[in-house]
Amino acid sequence: MIRSALAAIVVVAGASFAFAQGDPVAQRIDLMKQVGEATKAPGAMMKGEVPFDLAKVQETLAVYQRVAQEIGPLFPESAKTGKDSTAAPAIWESRADFDAKMLRWQKESAEAAASIKDEASFKSGFRVVLANCKSCHDDFRVKK
Repeated sequence: MIRSALAAIVVVAGASFAFAQGDPVAQRIDLMKQVGEATKAPGAMMKGEVPFDLAKVQETLAVYQRVAQEIGPLFPESAKTGKDSTAAPAIWESRADFDAKMLRWQKESAEAAASIKDEASFKSGFRVVLANCKSCHDDFRVKK
């Protein structure tokens, strides 16, 4: 019985994953959830709620770099809406600006990863990356 239940879970999870793989809206929502999850620890560090942890900061910046590379193609003309997407029409209206912000996010995340060595450099370097996140959200995200 346990094996059957586990097999059913694996099949459902696999089907969900396969569906998401072919659905750009679901994929980009998943990527942004990964960014949100990765940002929790450094966000708490910025607020002084948890001690500075260079390894966590570096992990977060690696997530940012990966997502910045992967997310651009997940905004095709055919996937403007759907599910719980908060993608604003401005993405498709100002595609060059959107793509430039993704490149800047990747570049600034890589620069921050190289320059952040301690808490002081974290507080200044991570702010730059967060400002880029805010700028993109302000321009290309529909607020719920």
